Amino acid sequence: MLHRHAITDEQWALIKGLLPIRGRRAKNRLFVDAVLWMAKTGAPWRDLPERYGSWNSVFRRFSRWSKSGVWARVSQALGGEPDLDQLILDTTIVRAHVHAAGAKKTNPAGRRNKHWGAREVASAASCT
Repeated sequence: MLHRHAITDEQWALIKGLLPIRGRRAKNRLFVDAVLWMAKTGAPWRDLPERYGSWNSVFRRFSRWSKSGVWARVSQALGGEPDLDQLILDTTIVRAHVHAAGAKKTNPAGRRNKHWGAREVASAASCT
């Protein structure tokens, strides 16, 4: 049974020659299915279904292929230049500053800076 996120036989025929031959090619197809599942669902790596194997192994392989340019070659073979519409980001490692989430600023320097402009204006007025 073909799963909803699985690559079709026609799609597989287009890319199988571009993929590294390490182990069995059947594993490559399952791995590509796992990456497509991740891209389509947007789930964290740890939520990868067990039918795809260990989430950590899939993540490490994805990272290796990204660094070695495998995904760029596949993208170019399928549609020319890579397009931002086809971009896959692993956002599980993206960090944001606490203030980006709307946290209140409790830094005393922040309060001091709020009044700094008023002191500067007062001292400038007294000099003139």
